Amino acid sequence: MSESVGGNDAGARAADARPGERVVGIVLVSHSAAVAASVAELALGLAAGGAPAPIAAAGGTEGGGLGTSSELISVAAARVDRGAGVAVLTDLGSAVLTVKALLAEGDELPEATRLVDAPFVEGAIAALVTASTGADLDAVATAATEAYDYRKV
Repeated sequence: MSESVGGNDAGARAADARPGERVVGIVLVSHSAAVAASVAELALGLAAGGAPAPIAAAGGTEGGGLGTSSELISVAAARVDRGAGVAVLTDLGSAVLTVKALLAEGDELPEATRLVDAPFVEGAIAALVTASTGADLDAVATAATEAYDYRKV
């Protein structure tokens, strides 16, 4: 189950799905709360079986509009942090810039938070599936990045 931070609630929460276990958390940053929550829901549905790694959607602005929010991203990252790192995937350019600014500040995100260059949908699924196996942050980032190579035809 996913946690939604932002303009809508994606439903049930996965942050406690693996209490006490060191596992990589996933944060999905989109300009739209609905898009971030839907991608999280899709990833959870496709990563079925066992307890999923924690995933949170940080979409839109605090007021529910389109955009990105440093505060919502920070809150989402803190919610999924289980001590093994946090992989952050973004949809568009200014979401990347917002996450980079948070990383540069150094104290706004959990230690070992990494911005992952990956396709948003396919990368989110690959990241969650990999994290749910207990893989480390490097493996989760690699799996998400390799989603660029998925062929559709």
